[in-house]
Amino acid sequence: MAAEVNRVGRRLPPLMFVKATVARVLLLFFLGALKVQAVDIIAHRGASHDAPENTMAAFKLGWQQGADAVELDVHLTRDGRLAVIHDDNTKRVAGLGKKVAEQTLAELRALDAGKWKGKEWIGEKIPALDEVLTAIPAGKRLVIEVKEGPEAVPPLSDAFKRSGRKPSEIVIIGFSFETMKAARKEFPDTPVYWLAGFDARKQAAGEEPTLEELIRKAVDARFDGLNLSYKWPINGPFAKKVKDAGLELYVWTVDDLALTKELAAAGVDGITTNRPGWLRQKLAE
Repeated sequence: MAAEVNRVGRRLPPLMFVKATVARVLLLFFLGALKVQAVDIIAHRGASHDAPENTMAAFKLGWQQGADAVELDVHLTRDGRLAVIHDDNTKRVAGLGKKVAEQTLAELRALDAGKWKGKEWIGEKIPALDEVLTAIPAGKRLVIEVKEGPEAVPPLSDAFKRSGRKPSEIVIIGFSFETMKAARKEFPDTPVYWLAGFDARKQAAGEEPTLEELIRKAVDARFDGLNLSYKWPINGPFAKKVKDAGLELYVWTVDDLALTKELAAAGVDGITTNRPGWLRQKLAE
C-alpha cells in the first residue's frame, strides 16, 4: 500500500494512511446522512399509499408517519367554497361523474371518498379546506395546491382568516403562473412555490420553459421557490443554479429510496412522496 502525503508534505505511514482514509469515508457518510435527514418530507395528498387520498384519514396518517407537511389539492365548489379533491370531478374517488364546480360543498361531503380504497375506509368524506386547516399539528405545515385560477385566491384568504393559522404553517403551490402571482400579492408572508412538470420532447421543441426561464419568472414574481417533477435532470449544479437565484427547490412525487438519496445529495430542500412513513424509516436506517 502506498503512503499518503499530508498537508505539510510528509509521507504518512501505511497504517496512518488507512486511518486517514477511513476517517474521510466516515465523515463523508456522516455529512451525507445529515443532508438526507435535513430534507423535508411532504405527504402527497396525505399518506395516500396507505389511506384514501385527500381525506382527513390520509392527512392525519401522514403527520403520524413523520411527514413535515401534508399536501392537498383544492377546487372551488358551486357555492364558492374550497373542497379538497385532486380531480375536477368526483368520478374516480366517489363514483359520481359530476364536476366539482357543479356541486355544493354539502353535496360533495355527502359522497363516500374512501370506499374505492378499501372497506376499512368506507365513510371517509371529501373535506372542506377549513377542516384540514384546523387539524394542522404543532410544528407541521400544510401545502395547498390551488387547482383553479386567480378566482380561488379570495376564498383561500377567507379560509386562512377563519383558521387563524400563521403564514409559516401554510405553503401555496400551483401550476398556474397567474394564480401564484395573485397568491403572492394576497399572502406576502406565506411561502409560494411554482409547480412545473418536465417533458424532454416538449423541452427540445421549445414548448415548455427551460430551468433558466422558470428561475427568471419566479424571481421576477417574488416566489419563494420552485416545486419540480422528479423527471427534471436534477443534480448538484442544477440545484445550485436554483439556490443561487435565492429560490428553494422541492421535488414531486418520489417513492424511490435511491432517487430520494440522489436528490438529497444534490441539495433539494424537500421531497413529496405518497409513502412518508416508509421513506422516513428507510432514510433513518
